[in-house]
Amino acid sequence: MILRPGTVADAGPIAALIASFQSELTVDPSGVGAEQFLASVSEHAERQYLESPRYSFIVAEDSGILAGFIAIRDNAHLFHLFVARPFHRNGLARRLWGAAREEACHRGNPGEFTVNSSLNAVAVYKAFGFLPSAPVTTMHGISFLPMRLLSSGHEA
Repeated sequence: MILRPGTVADAGPIAALIASFQSELTVDPSGVGAEQFLASVSEHAERQYLESPRYSFIVAEDSGILAGFIAIRDNAHLFHLFVARPFHRNGLARRLWGAAREEACHRGNPGEFTVNSSLNAVAVYKAFGFLPSAPVTTMHGISFLPMRLLSSGHEA
């Protein structure tokens, strides 16, 4: 398994990986009502994020296959973290988070991050030290829990 910076060539596989979780991410498993969200994670949108200096992507590859990836926006917001199902429960999410956190801190982040966690990922982010920072929010056909990680490890 190798970790490397994401490139524009990763846009298709990244969008496909996110799409594989669509029924779990959207309030309506069919995606009805989540069209704006789905457009924001399309191949076209992911290509734009990968081209933007606001986003930093780290991709995990196993024998040339996308195993997972993480994206940090504005050096402080955990924007995406997805691991392909065959690679679940082997520490890959934690490894990606560690690499992204280290890179962000190297770029000046004091160790403070936010994330809008999908409801099925809350336990993962809690294990990373994130704490809820607002109530569950539903918009654009998805529900999420805003969470925050402070360098002190305490909620804001």
